[in-house]
Amino acid sequence: MLSLDQVTKRFFPGTVNERVALDQLSLTLNEGDFVTVIGSNGAGKSTMLNVISGRYPTDGGCVVIDGKDVTKSPEHKRAAWVARVFQDPMAGTSPHLTIEENLAIAFRRGQGRGLGMAVTRAGREVYREALATLELGLENRLQMRVGMLSGGQRQALSLLMATYAQPSILLLDEHTAALDPSRAELITRLTGEAVARHNLTALMVTHNMHQAIELGNRLIMMHEGRIVLEVDEAAKRSITAEALLEEFSKIKGASLSDRTLLD
Repeated sequence: MLSLDQVTKRFFPGTVNERVALDQLSLTLNEGDFVTVIGSNGAGKSTMLNVISGRYPTDGGCVVIDGKDVTKSPEHKRAAWVARVFQDPMAGTSPHLTIEENLAIAFRRGQGRGLGMAVTRAGREVYREALATLELGLENRLQMRVGMLSGGQRQALSLLMATYAQPSILLLDEHTAALDPSRAELITRLTGEAVARHNLTALMVTHNMHQAIELGNRLIMMHEGRIVLEVDEAAKRSITAEALLEEFSKIKGASLSDRTLLD
């Protein structure tokens, strides 16, 4: 479903500020895998998502999605397979369009476009049913502009927009980090439900170690652009945040005082 093979990404190459963000990174996700990603700031987590989505080109290696080598494909072409929810609740929706207009665009991901009404009566019924799963009452506010919603409501809407069309790969980039605890808890639960409902293949970056353990069937830890620890489904059922911190403390240059792993 997703394969990264020896992927390298450098910033400011050939200068005194050159930095290797991804160092021959290899990772494979099979269909239905939900992998959570932890690591300190600068470990390369978000860079990995940007390379998968096509926002950043690679300096080496290849990216394969659904058996297709997309290494050279730009971001807008990869959108047919890749959906993403960002940390910023304002990034995944259009504030000047209504809820139903945002959904009309998202629900047509990967489909051909033509002339016609963007929002139809039949479409509204589909939107209401989908919005009801968010438990926020948005199904009764289809014509409200998205810019009027709270951050938590917008993030829930972004999650719905990203998952409904069942993308090949769902990327979640610390998508609860900017929310208050109660909204973060809601979005975390809705994420697990949406991934399970659509049997999605997902990759989620998080600084919340408890969230990383609770969600998904696999866990990886990154450090200095590499994967330094992989936890499979069986081991993930019993692993604790304390055990992960102990593993991180064994990495050269890391210590238990590194609070960037914790929420």
